[in-house]
Amino acid sequence: MHSRRRRTALLLSAAIVAAGPLLTACGNEAHPGAAAVVDGQRITVSQLENRVKEVRAAQRAAVTDDAQYAQVIAQTGTLTRDTLHGMVLDRVLHRAAEDAGITVTRKEVQDMRAGLEQQAGGGKGLEMTWLQQYGIPPQRLDENLRLQLEAQQLAARLGTDTSQPAFWSALSRTSQELGVDLNPRYGAWDVKKVSRVNAKTPWVREVTSAGTQQTT
Repeated sequence: MHSRRRRTALLLSAAIVAAGPLLTACGNEAHPGAAAVVDGQRITVSQLENRVKEVRAAQRAAVTDDAQYAQVIAQTGTLTRDTLHGMVLDRVLHRAAEDAGITVTRKEVQDMRAGLEQQAGGGKGLEMTWLQQYGIPPQRLDENLRLQLEAQQLAARLGTDTSQPAFWSALSRTSQELGVDLNPRYGAWDVKKVSRVNAKTPWVREVTSAGTQQTT
């Protein structure tokens, strides 16, 4: 279960860095090949896996020592599921902002990035900070900053901020309208929490990296 602060962090970072057990499910899927469906549009398993690979590749480039890289993997436990959470939440946020008539310009993104780079000691410093703290690889940084600006502007339009119930209620309504549907192997989508939650289906099993299976 995510606290409101954690959900805000997930929103603004698009995903929390994590890595760990893959999930497997027995039985038929409502949307074969889809990790999630949002407004009838699929987020494919392949798209999800590619996004996870981007994070891993950036982490590997930043941490070349094998032992340290192993620690990065060990310290983060649910990359695939949290990445999917972020991908779905990004779509919900973008639609909510779009419905509110909010449009973020390229200049706004560039200005925000310039300010953050100054605080972080340069472009590389900002990229490293976003990778370490939020799991955002360098090639996704501008995309993430655009989403942050959409969130800030949506909250301002609602007369609140991104930590307040009014903001999350708006996302909850949009989430329900979009009919978010997660593949059970990755959990389920809680419309009220605007969050991915663990599935309580007995036929969903976690497969650890060692190849053993545990019933969840």
